[in-house]
Amino acid sequence: MKKNTFLLLVCLFQLNLFAQTNLQKIEFINFSQVNVTDAFWKPKIDKVATKTLAACIYQTEVATPRLKNFERVARNKGEQHEGIFYDDSDVFKALEAMAYSLKTHPNAEMEKKCDEWIDKIAAAQQPDGYLNTWYTLKGLQDRYTDMSMHEDYNAGHMIEAAVAYYNATGKRKFLDVCIKWADHFDALFGPGKRHWVTGHQELELALVKLYKTTKNEKYLKLADWLLSERGKRLAKGYTWTDWKDTAYAQDILPVKEQTQITGHAVRAMYMYTGAADVAAQTGDVDYMRAMKKVWEDVVYRNMYITGGIGSAGSNEGFSNDYDLPNEQAYCETCASVGMVFWNQRMNALTGDAMYMDVLERSLYNGALDGLSLTGDRFFYGNPLASRGQHQRREWFGTACCPANIARMVASLGDYIYAKSDDGIYMNLFVGSNTSIQLPKTKVDLKMETNYPWDGKVKVVVSPEKKGKFRLSIRIPGWYKNGSVPGDLYVHGGDAFSATPGIAINGKPVVVTDNDGYLSVYREWKQGDIVEFEFAMNTYTVTAKDSLKQNNNRIAIQRGPIVYCVEGADNNNKAWNIVLPPNTKFETIDYKIMDEPVKALTAEVPVVLVGEDGLSIRTEKRKIIAIPYYTWANRGKNEMQVWLPTTIKDVKINY
Repeated sequence: MKKNTFLLLVCLFQLNLFAQTNLQKIEFINFSQVNVTDAFWKPKIDKVATKTLAACIYQTEVATPRLKNFERVARNKGEQHEGIFYDDSDVFKALEAMAYSLKTHPNAEMEKKCDEWIDKIAAAQQPDGYLNTWYTLKGLQDRYTDMSMHEDYNAGHMIEAAVAYYNATGKRKFLDVCIKWADHFDALFGPGKRHWVTGHQELELALVKLYKTTKNEKYLKLADWLLSERGKRLAKGYTWTDWKDTAYAQDILPVKEQTQITGHAVRAMYMYTGAADVAAQTGDVDYMRAMKKVWEDVVYRNMYITGGIGSAGSNEGFSNDYDLPNEQAYCETCASVGMVFWNQRMNALTGDAMYMDVLERSLYNGALDGLSLTGDRFFYGNPLASRGQHQRREWFGTACCPANIARMVASLGDYIYAKSDDGIYMNLFVGSNTSIQLPKTKVDLKMETNYPWDGKVKVVVSPEKKGKFRLSIRIPGWYKNGSVPGDLYVHGGDAFSATPGIAINGKPVVVTDNDGYLSVYREWKQGDIVEFEFAMNTYTVTAKDSLKQNNNRIAIQRGPIVYCVEGADNNNKAWNIVLPPNTKFETIDYKIMDEPVKALTAEVPVVLVGEDGLSIRTEKRKIIAIPYYTWANRGKNEMQVWLPTTIKDVKINY
């Protein structure tokens, strides 16, 4: 065999292996196949479909020039760009959220609006496929000259939106725009072409979505190449100017060699999500090894009890290990959304429930806090303490968070169920129904629960025909004796059982505990009823001593919900409360505006300053603690998550 022929065969084999090797242990069921009926989540999904998307549309079309910039490009009259260089991405994120909503809430007017936007986007595309309003209006001669200018980030969100809209409607126009852009980018960048390091990661995960939609392997290879470009700034042949802060852009080391979390939190989450997506499709275990180490660094040393990440406002990201201030916490909403994305992928790759434990913590607390109860006000950052200076806002100059939380809530069904060759996984406890195709039968599932307020869950399992398969039910991390993986936060108070009983058709069954799941393997038939309960104890949480901001302080949690005290429920004060470690709480039905919740009440010491301003005293008073995600919906007022256990640690806010 000639040498050239042999090399060609080797290359063809490697290309085939590249596309066919798959590390993924479980596959999540797409939200479009899940009908959410849940009393907690359905009202929020409905509100996103109306109030939140209406706010996004108004801000995109009317209040800001975001959509107008596309119109200016299409007119080609020499008009000026208005706004920030990454504003295109907000149009795309809003479109993605609208697409998800169309799948669960069909709406002819909304679909017409999407088509109008897509026409304007398509009209702004250049003949070679380039699409970016900033450079097209300011001068195409400068495109691709500065990797920090988000050209690829904007395009990544465009691709995600186009894939979502194609999946929702079957319409190809937007998808074809993105294919043309991706082909244009691929012609310029890659092995043997120009080097490129994405300034704000996002394109990597988007290209994997495009690959899975089109089955064109070059998009997967391009995503892998973009990841491989990082950490090579000093290598021969790399001619760009170094970042001012390579840690900020996760560019100190190659991705496969990274072990510590650094820099901008959202960029990091998108990058590791993209790396997980590439690893799942290519079987590259080096990505997996690196991500596990970085994940441990995030969760064990750099994550708030709310699942929020990125403590520093200076870089919108990470600082030093255990540097987690409460009042100054940044905790960008988009970073918590990114934690949901990344941990879902890690769970799919490993089948380990601990990643879903972290996802659940971020979802119910750090991410959900970014959306107001009315659906049309937002938090960019999510502090864990306030002296009354914080309030939710209608919009932001950098407006990534509103559409980001909208697209996550609208696609909540993505995170509930998963499947493997031998069975079904229940990852989140959300009232819903779905149909899951297993190798030998199709299975209808119907889940009923009042989670997160109640731990009782009932599931009706109905296969088309009798058959053996495994049902794996996640044991929530909060239910075990340890709030999250590692020992950064530890339960106090009552002990928790790690093995709740499961009954099928009223009879207890033997289960096995595998990677945080209770598994039942049996022959199932139509109408089998599975019932189990996670006792919703209220407990206190202490932080590791290294987390100095929380020394002599405790937090309160019930089920997956982290609680806070807010002035609106406590005589306008939240900083004068002392919470002794042995405090017993009573659970009560309560309402924050129109949101029904379980609040917690207890009689504890409060510190009072005398009228003369010279004396202090303590007095036992009943306090009310509310779910963290509901705070700041009733105007500016004080709030704390971590409460002092002694009077000497009280910092009265007067």
